[in-house]
Order: sequence, then structure tokens, then C-alpha cells
Amino acid sequence: MSKGVTKQSEDFSKWYTDVVRQAKLADYGPVKGTMVIRPYGYAIWENFQGILNQMFKDTGHVNAYFPMFIPEHFLKKEAEHVEGFAPEVAVVTHAGGKELEEPLIVRPTSETIIWHMYKKWISSYRDLPLLINQWANVVRWEMRTRLFLRTTEFLWQEGHTAHATAEEAEEETLRMLEVYKRFAEDYMAMPVITGQKTESEKFAGAVNTYSIEAMMRDTKALQAGTSHYLGQNFAKAFEVTFQNKDNKEELVYATSWGVSTRLVGGLIMCHGDDKGLILPPRVAPHQVVIIPIFRNDTKDLVMGKVAELVGELKAVSVRVHVDDDEKASPGFKFNEWEMCGVPMRVEIGPKDIEKGQAVVVIRHSGVKHFVALTELATFLAGQVVTVQDELFQRALDFREANTHTVENWEEFKETLETKGGFIKAFWNGSAEVEAKIKEETKATIRCIPFDRPGVIGKCVYTGDEGSQQVLFARAY
Repeated sequence: MSKGVTKQSEDFSKWYTDVVRQAKLADYGPVKGTMVIRPYGYAIWENFQGILNQMFKDTGHVNAYFPMFIPEHFLKKEAEHVEGFAPEVAVVTHAGGKELEEPLIVRPTSETIIWHMYKKWISSYRDLPLLINQWANVVRWEMRTRLFLRTTEFLWQEGHTAHATAEEAEEETLRMLEVYKRFAEDYMAMPVITGQKTESEKFAGAVNTYSIEAMMRDTKALQAGTSHYLGQNFAKAFEVTFQNKDNKEELVYATSWGVSTRLVGGLIMCHGDDKGLILPPRVAPHQVVIIPIFRNDTKDLVMGKVAELVGELKAVSVRVHVDDDEKASPGFKFNEWEMCGVPMRVEIGPKDIEKGQAVVVIRHSGVKHFVALTELATFLAGQVVTVQDELFQRALDFREANTHTVENWEEFKETLETKGGFIKAFWNGSAEVEAKIKEETKATIRCIPFDRPGVIGKCVYTGDEGSQQVLFARAY
């Protein structure tokens, strides 16, 4: 275990904070609840951005940017929306040395200002669909914060689309949920469950909210992304209409969807261990770190061979970093890069060169390989795929081992306290029952999974027949 890092088994929350800070991902900002994202942490977020940005463009979306200051009366136009965000908004009342005529909201989300603009841009069915995404920061005045997972200001993307029909908008909502699922599973190696949020858990102002839910290594759930079908709620509030093909005026249908820097927190908690971070190769800033080992009289020999290896790795599109810092010992570097979660470490010194080999250590398994220098680039390129697959399978196996099906209330409570994890149980659809379960156990309905359509049984709390199976968990 790296020095100063709490064991997961002792205090998972403390372990998480230790890793974030010691791996130099982020630090606390001077304003309570804010964070500074450090270069290594931002490099991970940049990789997320690059991948998602292309996925959005591949599905027909374009990027734009909207102001972060929103007139207060905008937020009040959609009643459910303002009620949902009122406790979290930051309000600017003074600027330029004087009191403002109307207070400005620092955006907690951008539906209102975007729909104000959409009213200007949409007049005909020919203007639809309008598929826009924004990369931005938002502010939500959180009372209890944790680096990456819940901060007063955070980075995210928010997609906002307008459509001519309800069917098209609903299709868009589910399409983007699937994009998030593919990103989480194919790139983050983080298995997720997709489903619909309950009425009490949905986004303020939405008709339906869908989410991807992931399990962290402490068996708690993390809502990793959401996609919302907004119906015509915001179109009504902002009077956004269009002339349809029959020359009749009609309100447009809307969606919004987003993921944030919370995903970085999810990545840490899904894969990390007592040595620190473990990064899947497809999102790691460095897929391989090379640690040259030499004395003054062998430096040129070793660094010459390292330069050759770097060229070979770049030729097969492997992201490689060379740690040639002569002030630190090899042992210190091994620990440092284990903390930073680099998927593969290559150790090479004069004796290795003499033998025509290098030592490769796989971060997540600790397995050590002795690989011929002539085969190293090919081996490491193959390990990019192998490690990615193994991390996903490990996370999936962990989730399955910690997912439990229960049939009655006593079993529910006992399972939650002794095992934790995801609990599949039947619920009668009552908001009152949902609230009572949350109050008594701190477990919430994470989603109504898509993979259990038509399955009915007895409510775990009331025993009511004809109830639907849902996914419960304690969550971040």
C-alpha cells in the first residue's frame, strides 16, 4: 500500500480522498465546495471529452456555447424546474459597483436560457430537429461536497435538442442514454444498468428521466449519466412553436442530457485499489510508462534503447510516457506510477538490454512479464485490449456478486446492512412507500431497469400484488 493512503476496507471515503490528492488529480479550492482540477486529472477529463465529443458528432449533434448568467425570471417560467433548483442556485445581485435591476442566476443547468434562444431560432418544421451540445461549467450550491463527485462548481456537457414529434424526442432521449452506456462500458470499463427514474427521482421539469447506474467498489451506486425527455414543458414556458407540415402552429418537443466530471470520481471508485488509481487503457493519459534504470556510464545505452521503444510504441498508437527524472529512485517511481494507475509499466536497464528483454508489470493484476525487446511494442499494443477487457470483466463480476434479489422487508433490511450492493425487489409504485424505504434504510430506487419489462411480483414493503421490480441501493 502506498504511504499515506487509507485502506479501502478501513474507510472507503478517506481512501477515495487520499487517492484523488496523492495521484494529483484535484485539490480543494479556496472557496468552500470548489475544486481545482490538476493537470493529470484534467488529462483524464480531456480524454473523456474527446471521446464523447466524437460520439455526439457521430449522432448528428453540434457544439455551441451559451452564457452562464441567466435572468432570474427565466428560471421562474417553468414552475417545477425552479422549485427543483431553488435551494442550489447562486444569485448575483451586484455588479459594476451597483445593484442590478434584476438578479442573475449563475447557471445550475441551461434549459431556460437555451430555450429562450430556441424561440428565436425555430419557426418551421424545417428548423427541426435542432441538436445542440454545450461543454460548460455549472454552479450548484451544495452543502456537502466531495472532490469530483459533488462540488459547488463542476464541468460537464449538456445536450439540448428540439423535435417536431414526441416520438422523435423520446427516441433521441434513449439514443443518448445508449451513447452514455457505450462510453461507460467500452471506454471506462465500467458496467452500467440502464433504466427509468421514478417520479420523485426524475429531473425537475422532465416528463421522463433515464439514467445509467454503476456500482462502486464499496458496493454503493453512482448515477453516472442522465437523459431527460422534457415533452413540451419548456416549449410552453418559453412559447417555442413551429409551423408543421400542415401549416399548423405546434409546440416543439424537447430533450436534455448530460454527464460531468463526476465520471472521473466514478472511474476512481470503480477500479481503484489500496495502491491507488487503476485506469483503463482507453481513457488513461499514459497507457505505458517506461522507467529507465541506469548509472552515469550506462545512461546513453539505456536512453538510446528507450528512444527506439518510444518510436515503436507510437507507431502502434500506444500512449507512452518516459519517467527519466534522475532525482527519484526507481522504487519511488514504481510506487508513484502505481498510485497514478498507469495500466502498464516497463522497466529497462543495461542488464535487460544485454538479455534483449524488458520487464513489463500490469497495474491491475501485478503480473510481471519478461518480454523480448523485438516483441515489446506488439505485446503492449495487445495488452491495451487485454487490460481493458479484464477491467470490465472484473467490474462486472464484482457487480454481479454484489447484486441480490430479495422478497420481503426483513430480508431487504438484513441484506442491505450485511451485504450492501444492488438489491432487486418489487415496489408497488407508491411515492409514499418509496419515501418510507428511503427514510428507514437510506436506500433509494436507482432506476426501473429496462431489462425487466412485464415482470411483476409482491411489493417488498407492503406485499401488494402486481408490483414492478426495481433496483435499490445506497448511493453517492
